[in-house]
Amino acid sequence: MKKLIVLLSILSVSFANAQAFKGNTDNKLQIGANIQENATGINVAFDYGLGENISVGLSGAYALGVKEELDASFGDRFDIKGRFNAHLGSVLNIDENFDLYPGLNLSLKNFGGHVGARYFFSDGFGIYAESVFPLAKYDNDIINPAHLIHNQFVFNLGATFSL
Repeated sequence: MKKLIVLLSILSVSFANAQAFKGNTDNKLQIGANIQENATGINVAFDYGLGENISVGLSGAYALGVKEELDASFGDRFDIKGRFNAHLGSVLNIDENFDLYPGLNLSLKNFGGHVGARYFFSDGFGIYAESVFPLAKYDNDIINPAHLIHNQFVFNLGATFSL
């Protein structure tokens, strides 16, 4: 009888939590520095929340401080990506202001992945750090060394805003 009461209690709490879920459709804007081996620059990303744990978005990066020997044109310096994120902050339950998000991105230069973390100090402002890495480059026989600017490991760091 005790096992039945415990099982019914667990099921009723689980059912009540499932009914109370409203989802997190917050939109996030991230602005930060783009740091990599061959350049430094700026990164801007916008994520649109589809639910508590899923978002899609766009990210753009422009390399400002490029090594002189790369001789990079505007097209070499600029990249735009479509993003898909899985937010694990509520799953890990570390802190309600903390979010860890792995994801995939499809860009003008490659297909890649990213892993990031955000911490919000208030309802609308926080900081983020993100590692971005290519999984498949569109052109493996890179003749122009400037094509390496967005085809390597990149670290982004900056501010995030909840819109």
